[in-house]
Amino acid sequence: MGNVPTSVKHCLSYEQLVQDYPWLKRWLQEEKTITGHEYPDFVKIVEVGPRDGLQNEKEIVPTGVKIQLIDMLSGTGLTVIEATSFVSSKWVPQMADHTDVLKGIQRAPHVRYPVLTPNMQGFQDAVAAGATEVAVFGSASETFSKKNINCSIDESMLRFQEVINTAKVHQIPVRGYVSCALGCPHEGHIEPSEVAQVAKTLYEMGCYEISLGDTIGVGTPGSMMKMLQSVMKEVPSSALAVHCHDTYGQALANILIALQMGVCVVDSAVAGLGGCPYAQGSSGNVSTEDVLYMLHGMGIETGVNLPKVIEAGEFICNSLCRKTNSKVAQALNRTL
Repeated sequence: MGNVPTSVKHCLSYEQLVQDYPWLKRWLQEEKTITGHEYPDFVKIVEVGPRDGLQNEKEIVPTGVKIQLIDMLSGTGLTVIEATSFVSSKWVPQMADHTDVLKGIQRAPHVRYPVLTPNMQGFQDAVAAGATEVAVFGSASETFSKKNINCSIDESMLRFQEVINTAKVHQIPVRGYVSCALGCPHEGHIEPSEVAQVAKTLYEMGCYEISLGDTIGVGTPGSMMKMLQSVMKEVPSSALAVHCHDTYGQALANILIALQMGVCVVDSAVAGLGGCPYAQGSSGNVSTEDVLYMLHGMGIETGVNLPKVIEAGEFICNSLCRKTNSKVAQALNRTL
């Protein structure tokens, strides 16, 4: 944000705000206990823009653009950036350059770069390309599982077990995703108990963290609360993350509920990029910029530099010839 006016940078500074308004720090501390819930002091942001954000783009994004985006994000303070997906190019053409992307990025020492690996072939290719962390993605919907990864939920768990067991041998951590946690484009409502069962299975297999995805963005704070209550009977909150799409404008509200319930990890995508190729009607992920603005406004630490994330968002949006989906970035652009 080199061209952002000094007045705007001034407004973005938490330290300056506290200096100008001494009552603000106390007010923020009080806000962290709204409705009797204690919010976390620190939230880890998992940036999924380079993978989940770009996988649904109709035009192939040049490999160099993907690499530059990841490199820019690496300089923002983010500690986890999902780099790419080792899936068949037949099913997701946008990710066909996965090896070149993973080998081409400038890895920052404080950043982890997980990649998606749906099966053993993907895992082996990822390791050969230098992957040091992987993720497997299951579904709480039987129909979505068959359409997304061409197998039933039970069959997918068998595949994942092989990947996870092999990853343990290589001392490679594995993250687990559960899609359709708050609704399915084919089956509609998904019972929270079904989400809990898939999450429990992945956790017991050895996934260190389970990301619960509102794949089509139909969730509300009420359904998020019920789903998390069910999942937390099987998986500790310390091992959970939420992954919200903003189709119905509910993502930030849903994240707030998750924070109240003890979840300290949030997936998001720079500029609100995204959409699932197997979930018709799914809009972008909640934008990293908007999540950061909310968290920082609540006095919750993330370690991430919001202006630098906005710069990365401007870069990728210019490359894609489109407007950002981030409300925060849009608001700041109107002040220029």
